[in-house]
Amino acid sequence: MPNPPKLTLRLVDAADQPISQPCDVMLWNQITGEHLVAHAPKSSVVNIPLKGAPEGIYRIQVDPAAYLASGAFVSVAASGATKLTVLLAIDPAKVKNIKRPAFDALSADARRVLSETKALPNFPSLSGSELFGNLDDIRCAGFLNIIKKTEHTALLNGRIVATYIKGLIDLRGDRFFAAVSQELRDEAKHASVGGMFDEVSPLLHHQPAGFTHAGSFKTQDHYGNLQLTFFTNGTDWVADIDIDNANGLEHVFQVLHNQLTGKPTHPYSIHDILVAYQKLDPAYELEI
Repeated sequence: MPNPPKLTLRLVDAADQPISQPCDVMLWNQITGEHLVAHAPKSSVVNIPLKGAPEGIYRIQVDPAAYLASGAFVSVAASGATKLTVLLAIDPAKVKNIKRPAFDALSADARRVLSETKALPNFPSLSGSELFGNLDDIRCAGFLNIIKKTEHTALLNGRIVATYIKGLIDLRGDRFFAAVSQELRDEAKHASVGGMFDEVSPLLHHQPAGFTHAGSFKTQDHYGNLQLTFFTNGTDWVADIDIDNANGLEHVFQVLHNQLTGKPTHPYSIHDILVAYQKLDPAYELEI
């Protein structure tokens, strides 16, 4: 009995779970020029009858309502099912809110940093659990992303970066400034000699008033790398700490180029890069 060719397409989110929405799948045959549209149900698995080899080369585009549009190429076998999984990143504009953990469920370093924060701009006199509970979703997501990454970035002396972070000085969605010790800068520089970090230009990072640049170091991850940029006034040390997208949306999720704007990477996109590429759980969920 003949086994006709088909594409078994699976659409999943950063955590490899089926997306929660139906969507249309657009397909262009690269040999014949034929254009097809198939409907993927909410279960996010669809079987699509297609031409097989040698004419079975297709470009695919999917654009679910709450996710960034992504594309892929597939070569369909001459017979039977050809399986393809398309990984989709959430569209930050479609996130209604985040489901954050309770303060007591945070890691020890996250609780300590929040508790050592005493005068964060826009949140005067708040610290610890009260500060965490009052953070808006974007700042909260940014903080949890960076803390998680620093907890999984070790230095050559065996300590992780998170243990060097003191109270926050400023907190934004894509980065935070924190008091640190000179030892962290010295250990990051040492790690760059040992091949764990790359020393990079600090000039895109503006120093606080009264401080001067003291080096910038970036982990060697292909996507979602941690960057530590240091400043000092001769006595005190401050670090601007952020996670760089490094084209992760384009390469990990195959997001179409016209979906990317050149703006600072949204913390919800960093969340998906950490989950999908680095297998790190920032401890919050995106609700769409």
